[in-house]
Amino acid sequence: MTENDRQLSVDDVPVARYVVDPAIDPRHGPRPYLHPVRTLGGTVVTDAFPADHVWHLGASLAVQDVDGTNLWGGRTYVRDTGYTWRDDHGRIAHTRWETRDPQRLAHQLEWRDRNGAVLLTERRELAAQRVGERAWALDVGYTLTAPADRDVTLGSPATNGRPGGAGYGGFFWRAVSAAPARVCTATAEGEDAVNGSDAPWLAFAGTGPDGAAYTLVLAGLAEGDRWFVRTAMYPGVCVAFAFDRPRVITAGTSRAGRHRVVVADGTLDQATAAALAAGATV
Repeated sequence: MTENDRQLSVDDVPVARYVVDPAIDPRHGPRPYLHPVRTLGGTVVTDAFPADHVWHLGASLAVQDVDGTNLWGGRTYVRDTGYTWRDDHGRIAHTRWETRDPQRLAHQLEWRDRNGAVLLTERRELAAQRVGERAWALDVGYTLTAPADRDVTLGSPATNGRPGGAGYGGFFWRAVSAAPARVCTATAEGEDAVNGSDAPWLAFAGTGPDGAAYTLVLAGLAEGDRWFVRTAMYPGVCVAFAFDRPRVITAGTSRAGRHRVVVADGTLDQATAAALAAGATV
């Protein structure tokens, strides 16, 4: 742990490290991220800097197109050209702490372009609490505010012309799974069926590096958000802001989001996942 890192705990059990100001290649989209995130039993459920997508950083907020600035990392999808390396990478930078407790972190941030100009300001909260003998919940809240004098457009590879439901960008969880992961909602199962849906909750079952099963239950789509899901190419889930159309934060206004991720040891059935998504304890 460095001075810039913070740790979330549940009943004195460390469950997540929050890296606030990573000193990484600008092409990887520097931004605060959570990694490793663990179950109460100690199984790691996030991945960072994986070989397949080095710019995937645990659990983080990241958008590939913010008024033309890449805050996701990696190549930028360009219409009629495809993925291209461009000098368009910005940074999501911590500016001020409000709260630094083992169960709750709150701070101010700026979304900046490659020259340091502020695209958006943000207030973010992260909180951890127990929701069962073998499960805890991460609550993520944020408010993105546009400058008073201009609108800000959020886009994705899909809105820039990429086919195949690649509308990623938003609150992204790069998972880790030693065996093929499985994903479901209350009415659908599998990557193809769930990707692009607006189901109230989603359950993602994987296998940690230690061979132990775990389940993530995610909830909290805002109006217009969609689930972006991958299980075949890599394990990951995103609350996608611009899945199939750009989203605009008009001048001087804000976009708020609040999501809950239940992190549980073992494989949960649909009924248990639905109960946890609704706020129950198990």
